[in-house]
Amino acid sequence: MSPPNRRRIAPWLGVLALAALVVVAWRPLVGWFFGATSHTGTAPATHDAHGGAGTPLPDAALEYTRAAFESYEAARALLARDAMDGLAARAGELQTALQQAAEATQGDGTPLAAWLQQGAEAASRLASAKDAEAARQHFARVSEALIALASADPRLQEGWHVFECPMVDGVNQWLQREPTLENPYMGRRMLACGTPSEWRAAAPTGAHGEGDIAHYTCPMHPSVKQHGPGACPICGMDLTPVSRAELESGIIRVDDLRRQRIGVKTAPVTQAPMDLSLRALGRVTFDEKSLVDVTLKLDGYIHELRVNATGEPVKKGDVLFTLYSPELYAAQQEYLLARQSQSAANASLVGAARKRLALWGLSAAQIERVAQRGQPVENMPFLAPASGYVLEKNVVEGAAVKAGERLFRIAPLAKVWVEADVYEQDLARVKPGQPVEVTLPYLPGKKYAGRVGYVYPSLQGATRTGRIRIELPNPELELKPDMYADVRFVLQGGARLQVPDSAVIYTGPRRLVFVDLGEGRLRPQEVKLGLKGQGTYEVLEGLSPGDVVVTSGNFLIAAESRIRSATDSFGGSHAAH
Repeated sequence: MSPPNRRRIAPWLGVLALAALVVVAWRPLVGWFFGATSHTGTAPATHDAHGGAGTPLPDAALEYTRAAFESYEAARALLARDAMDGLAARAGELQTALQQAAEATQGDGTPLAAWLQQGAEAASRLASAKDAEAARQHFARVSEALIALASADPRLQEGWHVFECPMVDGVNQWLQREPTLENPYMGRRMLACGTPSEWRAAAPTGAHGEGDIAHYTCPMHPSVKQHGPGACPICGMDLTPVSRAELESGIIRVDDLRRQRIGVKTAPVTQAPMDLSLRALGRVTFDEKSLVDVTLKLDGYIHELRVNATGEPVKKGDVLFTLYSPELYAAQQEYLLARQSQSAANASLVGAARKRLALWGLSAAQIERVAQRGQPVENMPFLAPASGYVLEKNVVEGAAVKAGERLFRIAPLAKVWVEADVYEQDLARVKPGQPVEVTLPYLPGKKYAGRVGYVYPSLQGATRTGRIRIELPNPELELKPDMYADVRFVLQGGARLQVPDSAVIYTGPRRLVFVDLGEGRLRPQEVKLGLKGQGTYEVLEGLSPGDVVVTSGNFLIAAESRIRSATDSFGGSHAAH
């Protein structure tokens, strides 16, 4: 090439060389100029990946965490199939990997160490879970930790998808490799339930304050849950925040309008004298100690029956009947013959004859009348031994009677018994001498005061009740045998903390009340109950004086509350949904 041509081409060759140098070396030059460090591979740069929000995981911790993600995926697949076999082994691997990652972060000062430690603790509990319900609870905590780690260090997000289940309260997100939904919280029941979600970090457990927001919900439609503020898609009302503290304690919100619709009423918990009186059903009966039977000690024939109907009143000494008895007639003759002789030997015969007549039921006046008359009485009258009413009459006029037969039973009614049946669990509170009040249904407003006379030592097998005897005077005969009576055993228990019995909800072995915290908030509270009063329960644990509890509509509130940590009785787990 000629020198002139070389001079013309040389500048263009220099320009082309400079352009090639810029194309090859512009990235290092820019990094040198701005002070940035170069990265290789597909992982984003440290600074860009975290946006300046925190320190990324060290390389060793990153590798252990990635291994933990793989063990997590195996545990998630098992729960999605409702399988428990092999879950403990996968959870053990997950725990080990997270613990090693946490150890690798020591001394680096990274805030992600808290999430690593929380995830390891949740994995330990997951490994010891006895059933799928408990396993899903602990799996949710592991998911929360891993998603927070991936949100802080996006290098962990590569190849993973995050989903959330709208049917689960609290932590409802999970990770999985495949984009096809396999819900570990619902299992085979609703395997495809869920929607794609976003990577979002939260504070580790124990770092939440009472103001940390778990989700936003509608007071009129508690099923609506969103991660941010907005309007209810059903009614258009502004959504209200629900804090994590409220969620963990089971607090629910019921606005005034909804309270009015479901009939919610409240009452304060009071410290006041407690009426421990017991009520029982009683029955009026005869005083068994005063019953009198009329029987004969010799054979004979009823000549004239003076008392011939059951229920007739008699007085002591009234003639019940007259009796003809050959034996009695002969005994009277012997008595009269012995009296005719005044010798000392016959004196003993007179006494023996007189004693025989007395033993056969003749009174002293009747024997004296025979002596004065000088002749035997053919039809001897027999007298009533006591005053009362004829309870039984087993004879008619002209009947032949034998010695030992019960002809009449007489029951005095000046004093009666009331026998009451008390339930087995209340028997220990009833003592002899205790005051009682007895009322009759047919005499409203009138009370009869008495005392417990006797507590029977055995129970009625069919009803599992104990019988109590009360003795009452009955001068006006208002208390008639076989009447029903209401019996109130008067007991005073002194000042005790009390709650209305309608406020208590029975959930198996537990007892719950809903405490009104104000501003529409209701919190389920487990209580320990003591004695049962008149419409109240004694509260031993769980409440304080001045607390306000729901007394009406609480069962509807319980049905909507979906209580979590406060009780397991309403399905307190992810699996329950």
